[in-house]
Amino acid sequence: MVSQFEKQNPEPKANVTDNSLPLIQIATAMHESPAVDVLLLAFSADPIARWTWPDPQQYVAHFPSFVEAVGGKAFVNGSAYYIDGYAGAALWLPPGIYPNDDELIDFLQNTVSKPLQKDIFTVFETLERYHPDEPHWYLPLLGVDPYQRNKGYGSALMHHTLAQCDRDQVSAYLESSSVKSIPFYERHGFEVLGTLQVETSPPFFPMLRRPR
Repeated sequence: MVSQFEKQNPEPKANVTDNSLPLIQIATAMHESPAVDVLLLAFSADPIARWTWPDPQQYVAHFPSFVEAVGGKAFVNGSAYYIDGYAGAALWLPPGIYPNDDELIDFLQNTVSKPLQKDIFTVFETLERYHPDEPHWYLPLLGVDPYQRNKGYGSALMHHTLAQCDRDQVSAYLESSSVKSIPFYERHGFEVLGTLQVETSPPFFPMLRRPR
């Protein structure tokens, strides 16, 4: 699920060599809260997120726990990143690391309205069929603070891990939750695998990028 776009203990830094580029840093457990906060802002108008929790108070209360369920493992695997003082964040799951499905199922059962639950679970079950069988990097969440958009932060966060995919010759996979985001991902080499829409849900667009 990807949003629409566009000290005393030194913080570990991502490998950014051009000083003109925005600073990308690894988000460890100590950075998790502000990274989740920027994703909360980034997805506040996302079609899938707001279909799931249409009430603003529900969304604000529940979305951080959703981030933890689908992308929390990035913080312990060194594959969560934030940029330029939390202007944006990306949670990548490396090959062999997957979201906590049991935690996600339990969370959705307890936070999503009963009329929507059947459609929600059908969406997630169907999306599983699109995940590549071969080792791949999975991007469950990438977002930029709406106040900070159109500054290249999303592209910088995307390029950072895709460069590693190309070095290692590994594919990357994501699910776009907005049709408006598709051109952004296509510019980074992703291709739409299909369109998934279940009953009342907005469409989901699974996308795959082969290494270059």
